[in-house]
Amino acid sequence: MITFQKQGARVEVWHDLDDLSARAAELFISTAYESITGNGDFTVALSGGSTPRALYARLASEAHEEYAAWARTHVFWSDERCVPPTDEQSNYRMARETLLDHVPLPPQQIHRMRGEDEPASAAALYTSQLGQHLTSRAGRFNLMLLGLGDDGHTASLFPHSSALDDMEHLVVAPFVEKLRVHRLTLTFRVINDAAHTIFLVSGEAKAAALHAVLEGDADPHAWPARMVRPAHGGNLTWLIDQDAATQLSY
Repeated sequence: MITFQKQGARVEVWHDLDDLSARAAELFISTAYESITGNGDFTVALSGGSTPRALYARLASEAHEEYAAWARTHVFWSDERCVPPTDEQSNYRMARETLLDHVPLPPQQIHRMRGEDEPASAAALYTSQLGQHLTSRAGRFNLMLLGLGDDGHTASLFPHSSALDDMEHLVVAPFVEKLRVHRLTLTFRVINDAAHTIFLVSGEAKAAALHAVLEGDADPHAWPARMVRPAHGGNLTWLIDQDAATQLSY
């Protein structure tokens, strides 16, 4: 493992996705216990996409049976596709099949985005849920898991979207022109308020985007992941594998 600093963030380069996921599981568990000790519970926003599958499988495995804090864990999502929860594209479905169905997490502590609803209504409902939950506890997410698209997007905050500069709302439902669909997503107002943020990035296809986000002076509106800048003492860690790191200087 190689560690260095970029853009004020800690960057860890691991050999492959398996090693990266093992490290992510370690950080997930340590952050959870730290949060429960300090606040009484642990709130995490899960990421969709393919990369976190290995992390979720690890957290659900026998190797992590010692993690006994599910009773105090509340699970949210950073974004969701506008599809039913049974759809193969659903971020909720992926997390359920790889993690949630295999751990003793109380159902009332799983807070999914309702991708099957009208997008604006679903965003408003999730905003209400966030307000009810976060303001009654620490006021922000203890852990935010994020991924990186090969176009530099994170969550469902895509290049040049009007949602990038939205500091009024907690959740929005932007129309993603390149995909011709609506998405549900947390805004940077929420993302940058998290106590701990972890990016999971794997594969050579992400190398160019990772370079643009972490090095140089690229336009943040063209590479939205550059806009992840934790506030209020929050910290940011990038967990990447060697294939994704090929264009970085270190």
